[in-house]
Amino acid sequence: MQNTLPKRSEVAEENTWNLCDIFESDEAWEAEYEALKEMPARYTAFAGRLGESAETLLSFMKLEDEAEVRLGKLHGYASCKSDQDTANGVYLNMKGKAMNTLVTISSASAFAVPEIMAIPEETLNGFYAAQPALEEYRRSLYRIRRRAAHILSPAEETLLAAAGEMADAPDNISGVFRNADLRFPDVTDGEGGTHQLTNSSLVPLMESADRVLRRNAFEGYYKVMDQFKNTAAATLDAQFRQLRFFANARKYESTLAASLDVTEVPTEVYLNLIEAVHQNMDKMYRYVALRKKMLGVDELHMYDVYTPIVADAAQTIPYEQAKETVLEALAVLGEDYTDLLKKGFTERWIDVYPNEGKRGGAYSSGSAKPHPYVLLNQKDTLDSMFTLAHEMGHALHSYHSNKYQPVSQSDYVIFVAEVASTCNEVLLMRHLLSKTTDKKERMYLINHFLDQFKGTVYRQTMFAEFELEMGRMAEKGDTLTAEALSQKYWELNKLYFGPDMISDEGISLEWARIPHFFYNYYVFQYATGFSAAVAIANRILAEGEPAVRDYKKFLSGGGSADPISLLKLAGVDMSSPAPINSALELFGELIEELEKLNG
Repeated sequence: MQNTLPKRSEVAEENTWNLCDIFESDEAWEAEYEALKEMPARYTAFAGRLGESAETLLSFMKLEDEAEVRLGKLHGYASCKSDQDTANGVYLNMKGKAMNTLVTISSASAFAVPEIMAIPEETLNGFYAAQPALEEYRRSLYRIRRRAAHILSPAEETLLAAAGEMADAPDNISGVFRNADLRFPDVTDGEGGTHQLTNSSLVPLMESADRVLRRNAFEGYYKVMDQFKNTAAATLDAQFRQLRFFANARKYESTLAASLDVTEVPTEVYLNLIEAVHQNMDKMYRYVALRKKMLGVDELHMYDVYTPIVADAAQTIPYEQAKETVLEALAVLGEDYTDLLKKGFTERWIDVYPNEGKRGGAYSSGSAKPHPYVLLNQKDTLDSMFTLAHEMGHALHSYHSNKYQPVSQSDYVIFVAEVASTCNEVLLMRHLLSKTTDKKERMYLINHFLDQFKGTVYRQTMFAEFELEMGRMAEKGDTLTAEALSQKYWELNKLYFGPDMISDEGISLEWARIPHFFYNYYVFQYATGFSAAVAIANRILAEGEPAVRDYKKFLSGGGSADPISLLKLAGVDMSSPAPINSALELFGELIEELEKLNG
């Protein structure tokens, strides 16, 4: 098909982000790149001295702040420039230079963590008393020192750091295997047409209304995967062996504890999630039964999971309309919040439309100085409108954290990263549902929301439970064989989808195509983040101003406390199963409404 996307130079300026807010020009960026070359020497001047006085430690912490801001801007500009046209070699080169600068400065500062840990507690307390300005860094210093029991001698730390490159090997090998080496035969649809089957096209093909195509894609994919299941299992076995090695070396009781401790999340949060979802399986089974009924099939198979169960009621939603609707939906968060949204819209924080060479997908940039930037690929659909709300949720979370926290505490951890974005989506969905009584439109919207619940809470929790089982097997010394992994995955699939779903044989190999199993107990945070967001949105809609005020404390919290404490500011206690239960209660209510609308 002919490429009809405009070239970057043809995109209207008002629909592009204004990166001049970071650097006036590429030349200004180059000047800063050159200026940063003296930063490593400034770091090494502190080597061996961090415990000598309060003033020395304070000066070093201020240098850390300066480096973080300057490196954030250097990398942010180059990265955004490269993403707006990935074929542009100039910006690809700038991105590489920014990354090299980051690595060089990081290497020059490697002495800092062991030196900060070596400062006696009594000495550090004396530093705080002698130099009150150090109080700003108490939290940062605590986060370094809190893991002292798991930090080894300098020589051992050097050895572990050197082993880090090998530790990445299973993930790298798995990625190359899935994305570069795996080849699948073309598959046919119900009319005999052929379709290319790849690792990335599997789900889009299974979203088709053509059941023959869905089945052929599913069976074709897993037939090939079955031929390589032992290779896939060996890479996962290697992944969990390296996790066990590092957990043991650092004296953690489990691979789960080692992974979660980095972001100060108790293991109970992970286990509570799984338990709470188990207690709400009845709602998932009801959803599966409704899907079977609405698709009108005698048997519901795993290749029927992705296809829409509500006839397309989608309207074209132009970008200008999407912005207005998002502003209306988020008005409950107060005028100060919507004024910030408008500022982002009018002052070109957003790169809106696709163009030739532009990176796909959407994101909000991690760097929030002087303000966040958002990349979209707007397609004037309902999904695009939700993406706008989602990414601006990230952006305003970053904006608030940077405005109200010092540099050293402005970053928030991944556990809370999806809360603000998903809260915006929930508020948008509730707004849209409150505005329509049209049966077809309500069914379409509810189905959209239910699919989010299913994919984010149930599916990610199933992944998390499977990952937990793999960790436990590895810690017992068991080898993660293809047979053992497939058996465990098939059992979990039956548990999570229930009696109305045929757990086809192929699904027992789905573990082999999930890259997140190499991300070290990461996926549970999708489910906890979604649940926290639903709980916060429900509270905002029910209580109004007090809940909004609490929510803004969370948005402004950055990394000023551990993530569980930060969420408590917004009235959500993720150390208990209550938010999960609350979110899934809403899931059940929506299923009930869809059942009634469907008759």
